[in-house]
Amino acid sequence: MASKRILKELKDLQKDPSTLYTAGPVAEDLFHWQATITGPSDSPYSGGVFILTIHFPPDYPFKPPKVAFRTKVFHPNVNSNGIICFNICHDVLKEQWSPALTISKVLFSIWSLLRDPNADDPMVPEIAHMYKTDRGKYESNARSWTQKYAMG
Repeated sequence: MASKRILKELKDLQKDPSTLYTAGPVAEDLFHWQATITGPSDSPYSGGVFILTIHFPPDYPFKPPKVAFRTKVFHPNVNSNGIICFNICHDVLKEQWSPALTISKVLFSIWSLLRDPNADDPMVPEIAHMYKTDRGKYESNARSWTQKYAMG
């Protein structure tokens, strides 16, 4: 069941590719994917390409995939281990997961999070505080990390 669904999502991604993200299996392992997300042009992540890993559980789509950043990113909702925590996707990747959701919708949610951080549900409170109180410093740090880790 899981491999059939994962194959269908892979074919859909190949048939109708996004300009915002890519995703596909690592080597021949259908349950382990790598994805890239392009930093939104209207954000301090513009120009960056962020690498993520996706691990599908054996009972996918009834359980959510595990998705994490491999590229370091300065963001209130992503910790130093690449773990993503935010209302929209956090719920999508945990309590509010539904088999109707796809990896494309998850990747789009993460792309949207880069454009609009959720500083009210932070994974990194210090960065959320900076986002709320000194947006210029936050954007400068985010741009600097993007140049250092996501553009080379």
